[in-house]
Amino acid sequence: MFLENKSSRNHKKGWIEVICGSMFSGKTEELLRRIRRAEFANQKIELFKPAIDTRYDEMDVVSHNDNSRVSTPVNNSSEILLYVNTSDVQVVAIDEIQFFDEGIVEVCNQLANAGIRVIVSGLDMDYKGVPFGPMPKLMAVAEYVSKQHAICTRCGDLAHFSHRIVANEQRVLLGEKDAYEPLCRHCYNEVTDSERGE
Repeated sequence: MFLENKSSRNHKKGWIEVICGSMFSGKTEELLRRIRRAEFANQKIELFKPAIDTRYDEMDVVSHNDNSRVSTPVNNSSEILLYVNTSDVQVVAIDEIQFFDEGIVEVCNQLANAGIRVIVSGLDMDYKGVPFGPMPKLMAVAEYVSKQHAICTRCGDLAHFSHRIVANEQRVLLGEKDAYEPLCRHCYNEVTDSERGE
Protein backbone atom coordinates (compact mmCIF):
# COMPACT_ATOMS: atom_id res chain seq x y z
CA MET A 1 0.00 0.00 0.00
CA PHE A 2 2.80 2.41 0.89
CA LEU A 3 4.56 1.72 -2.43
CA GLU A 4 1.37 2.45 -4.38
CA ASN A 5 0.93 5.81 -2.64
CA LYS A 6 4.55 6.70 -3.25
CA SER A 7 4.34 5.89 -6.97
CA SER A 8 1.11 7.87 -7.39
CA ARG A 9 2.95 10.94 -6.10
CA ASN A 10 5.44 10.57 -8.96
CA HIS A 11 2.80 10.89 -11.68
CA LYS A 12 2.68 14.23 -13.45
CA LYS A 13 0.18 16.59 -11.92
CA GLY A 14 -2.19 18.76 -13.93
CA TRP A 15 -4.10 21.87 -13.03
CA ILE A 16 -6.15 24.71 -14.55
CA GLU A 17 -5.13 28.38 -14.73
CA VAL A 18 -7.69 31.02 -15.75
CA ILE A 19 -6.60 34.45 -17.01
CA CYS A 20 -9.63 36.74 -17.15
CA GLY A 21 -10.59 40.38 -17.42
CA SER A 22 -12.09 42.98 -19.73
CA MET A 23 -11.18 43.87 -23.28
CA PHE A 24 -7.70 45.43 -23.59
CA SER A 25 -6.53 44.07 -20.21
CA GLY A 26 -3.67 41.97 -21.58
CA LYS A 27 -5.24 38.52 -21.22
CA THR A 28 -3.85 37.10 -24.47
CA GLU A 29 -0.48 38.75 -23.85
CA GLU A 30 -0.29 37.01 -20.47
CA LEU A 31 -1.31 33.69 -22.06
CA LEU A 32 1.48 34.02 -24.64
CA ARG A 33 3.96 34.98 -21.90
CA ARG A 34 3.18 31.80 -19.97
CA ILE A 35 3.54 29.76 -23.16
CA ARG A 36 6.96 31.29 -23.83
CA ARG A 37 8.09 30.37 -20.31
CA ALA A 38 6.87 26.78 -20.80
CA GLU A 39 8.76 26.63 -24.11
CA PHE A 40 11.90 27.80 -22.34
CA ALA A 41 11.47 24.76 -20.08
CA ASN A 42 11.25 22.56 -23.23
CA GLN A 43 7.64 21.60 -22.56
CA LYS A 44 5.36 20.36 -25.36
CA ILE A 45 2.52 22.84 -25.87
CA GLU A 46 -0.75 22.84 -27.82
CA LEU A 47 -2.57 26.16 -28.36
CA PHE A 48 -6.21 26.43 -29.38
CA LYS A 49 -8.68 29.18 -30.18
CA PRO A 50 -12.34 29.24 -31.29
CA ALA A 51 -12.66 29.13 -35.07
CA ILE A 52 -15.07 32.11 -35.01
CA ASP A 53 -12.31 34.42 -33.77
CA THR A 54 -10.82 35.68 -37.04
CA ARG A 55 -10.21 39.31 -35.99
CA TYR A 56 -6.46 39.32 -36.54
CA ASP A 57 -5.79 35.98 -38.19
CA GLU A 58 -7.61 32.76 -38.98
CA MET A 59 -4.88 30.56 -37.46
CA ASP A 60 -2.78 32.66 -35.09
CA VAL A 61 -3.57 33.81 -31.59
CA VAL A 62 -2.66 37.52 -31.68
CA SER A 63 -2.48 39.96 -28.77
CA HIS A 64 -3.27 43.69 -28.96
CA ASN A 65 0.51 44.20 -28.86
CA ASP A 66 0.80 42.23 -32.10
CA ASN A 67 2.56 39.28 -30.47
CA SER A 68 1.35 36.07 -32.05
CA ARG A 69 1.66 32.30 -32.10
CA VAL A 70 0.23 29.68 -34.43
CA SER A 71 -2.77 27.90 -32.94
CA THR A 72 -5.32 25.28 -33.89
CA PRO A 73 -8.78 26.83 -34.47
CA VAL A 74 -11.61 24.55 -33.32
CA ASN A 75 -15.38 24.73 -33.72
CA ASN A 76 -16.31 23.22 -30.36
CA SER A 77 -14.77 22.05 -27.12
CA SER A 78 -14.77 18.31 -27.90
CA GLU A 79 -12.48 18.85 -30.91
CA ILE A 80 -9.67 19.80 -28.53
CA LEU A 81 -9.52 16.27 -27.13
CA LEU A 82 -9.03 14.91 -30.67
CA TYR A 83 -5.87 16.99 -31.10
CA VAL A 84 -4.20 16.47 -27.72
CA ASN A 85 -1.98 13.44 -27.13
CA THR A 86 -2.08 13.28 -23.34
CA SER A 87 1.02 11.08 -23.23
CA ASP A 88 3.39 13.74 -24.56
CA VAL A 89 1.69 17.17 -24.28
CA GLN A 90 2.48 18.99 -21.05
CA VAL A 91 0.66 22.30 -21.60
CA VAL A 92 -2.66 23.05 -23.31
CA ALA A 93 -3.47 26.74 -23.78
CA ILE A 94 -6.84 28.06 -24.97
CA ASP A 95 -7.56 31.69 -25.91
CA GLU A 96 -10.98 33.42 -25.98
CA ILE A 97 -12.45 30.63 -23.87
CA GLN A 98 -15.72 32.53 -23.34
CA PHE A 99 -16.75 31.71 -26.93
CA PHE A 100 -16.74 27.95 -26.30
CA ASP A 101 -19.71 25.79 -25.35
CA GLU A 102 -20.26 24.69 -21.73
CA GLY A 103 -18.50 21.38 -22.51
CA ILE A 104 -15.18 23.22 -22.34
CA VAL A 105 -15.27 22.95 -18.52
CA GLU A 106 -15.28 19.14 -18.68
CA VAL A 107 -12.61 19.18 -21.40
CA CYS A 108 -10.33 21.30 -19.18
CA ASN A 109 -11.00 19.00 -16.22
CA GLN A 110 -10.20 15.91 -18.30
CA LEU A 111 -6.93 17.42 -19.49
CA ALA A 112 -5.92 18.50 -15.98
CA ASN A 113 -6.85 15.07 -14.60
CA ALA A 114 -4.56 13.54 -17.24
CA GLY A 115 -1.65 15.52 -15.79
CA ILE A 116 -1.68 18.48 -18.19
CA ARG A 117 -1.25 22.12 -17.23
CA VAL A 118 -4.26 23.90 -18.76
CA ILE A 119 -4.01 27.67 -19.28
CA VAL A 120 -7.10 29.51 -20.54
CA SER A 121 -7.81 33.18 -21.14
CA GLY A 122 -10.98 35.06 -21.85
CA LEU A 123 -13.53 37.70 -20.93
CA ASP A 124 -15.13 37.13 -17.55
CA MET A 125 -18.10 39.42 -18.38
CA ASP A 126 -19.94 40.38 -21.55
CA TYR A 127 -20.69 43.98 -22.56
CA LYS A 128 -23.69 44.06 -20.21
CA GLY A 129 -21.55 43.12 -17.21
CA VAL A 130 -22.98 39.58 -17.09
CA PRO A 131 -20.66 36.57 -16.47
CA PHE A 132 -19.70 35.24 -19.90
CA GLY A 133 -20.39 31.67 -21.05
CA PRO A 134 -18.39 28.95 -19.27
CA MET A 135 -16.10 31.41 -17.43
CA PRO A 136 -17.84 31.28 -14.01
CA LYS A 137 -17.62 27.46 -13.88
CA LEU A 138 -14.03 27.47 -15.11
CA MET A 139 -13.06 30.00 -12.45
CA ALA A 140 -14.74 27.81 -9.84
CA VAL A 141 -12.84 24.61 -10.77
CA ALA A 142 -9.48 26.26 -11.54
CA GLU A 143 -6.55 26.07 -9.16
CA TYR A 144 -5.35 29.54 -10.20
CA VAL A 145 -7.33 32.59 -11.33
CA SER A 146 -5.64 35.82 -12.48
CA LYS A 147 -7.77 38.91 -13.00
CA GLN A 148 -6.23 41.34 -15.49
CA HIS A 149 -7.26 45.01 -15.61
CA ALA A 150 -7.32 47.52 -18.41
CA ILE A 151 -7.19 51.28 -17.98
CA CYS A 152 -10.49 53.18 -18.05
CA THR A 153 -10.57 55.33 -21.18
CA ARG A 154 -12.61 57.99 -19.39
CA CYS A 155 -10.92 58.52 -16.03
CA GLY A 156 -7.70 56.49 -16.06
CA ASP A 157 -8.59 54.18 -13.15
CA LEU A 158 -8.38 50.39 -13.36
CA ALA A 159 -11.07 49.06 -15.69
CA HIS A 160 -12.80 45.70 -15.73
CA PHE A 161 -15.91 46.38 -17.82
CA SER A 162 -16.02 46.07 -21.63
CA HIS A 163 -18.42 48.81 -22.75
CA ARG A 164 -19.80 48.37 -26.26
CA ILE A 165 -19.78 51.63 -28.21
CA VAL A 166 -21.72 50.43 -31.26
CA ALA A 167 -25.43 49.76 -31.50
CA ASN A 168 -25.69 45.98 -31.53
CA GLU A 169 -27.55 43.70 -29.12
CA GLN A 170 -25.82 40.43 -30.07
CA ARG A 171 -24.00 38.90 -27.14
CA VAL A 172 -21.07 37.84 -29.33
CA LEU A 173 -19.75 40.69 -31.42
CA LEU A 174 -16.14 40.45 -32.51
CA GLY A 175 -14.48 43.83 -32.41
CA GLU A 176 -11.65 45.96 -31.16
CA LYS A 177 -11.38 49.67 -30.29
CA ASP A 178 -13.96 50.35 -32.99
CA ALA A 179 -16.56 48.46 -30.94
CA TYR A 180 -15.46 48.45 -27.27
CA GLU A 181 -13.86 50.60 -24.62
CA PRO A 182 -12.64 49.50 -21.17
CA LEU A 183 -14.31 51.31 -18.28
CA CYS A 184 -14.08 51.29 -14.49
CA ARG A 185 -17.21 50.52 -12.45
CA HIS A 186 -18.07 54.19 -11.86
CA CYS A 187 -17.73 55.25 -15.51
CA TYR A 188 -19.49 52.11 -16.74
CA ASN A 189 -22.47 52.78 -14.47
CA GLU A 190 -22.56 56.44 -15.53
CA VAL A 191 -22.50 55.60 -19.22
CA THR A 192 -25.03 52.77 -19.08
CA ASP A 193 -27.42 54.86 -16.95
CA SER A 194 -27.12 57.64 -19.51
CA GLU A 195 -27.78 55.22 -22.39
CA ARG A 196 -30.94 54.02 -20.63
CA GLY A 197 -32.03 57.62 -20.09
CA GLU A 198 -31.78 57.47 -16.30
